[in-house]
Amino acid sequence: MTDPELEGPTSVFRLDPELIDAVVGGAAGRQADAALAEQVSTVLPWHATLPIDIAAQLARLARHLGGDDALLRWLDEHPGRPRVVTRAFRLVGLLDQISGSAAVVTALRELRERTPYPPGLEGYLVPDTHSGTLASLAQQIEGLLGDDRPDDAVALSLATIDALHDVLPRAVELDPDLRGLEEQLGQLRCEIEEAREPA
Repeated sequence: MTDPELEGPTSVFRLDPELIDAVVGGAAGRQADAALAEQVSTVLPWHATLPIDIAAQLARLARHLGGDDALLRWLDEHPGRPRVVTRAFRLVGLLDQISGSAAVVTALRELRERTPYPPGLEGYLVPDTHSGTLASLAQQIEGLLGDDRPDDAVALSLATIDALHDVLPRAVELDPDLRGLEEQLGQLRCEIEEAREPA
């Protein structure tokens, strides 16, 4: 990508190697651990465009912790931005997972025939409804986090969950295997709302 607006400020791309050494070596105190979590939560939304050295440091930390899922669990232990990023990323992962579901796409298309832009999704939802529509919302959430707009990212996350709740009955009618999604979305909503509350 050559568009400078998509590359993120250079100052965002910083992970302190000494902090990573301390965490990996088991020598980090709570303050150092929290400082690294803050740095990781700042660069993580830019994971697709990180400079190679920063991406390598992030991968080293993830390996030490036990993989990408373990990295998110570690971040979730730290209130504030790290926890908001973690929980928004859980929604991003779910959106990527269900984005290609024909039942979800059909149900969303039918909803948008009645309400082209559900509340809170104006300015974020692409005009056409297809297999990339929800993935596009996931990218928007990541972009807001990367631009240091966590409140907007939370608002968009919650609006997306609300829209999915609206389409879910029809989606389940078309594909009964989606039945467990309602509980998953309810849990995510609670987690994301809780994450934005002051520690």
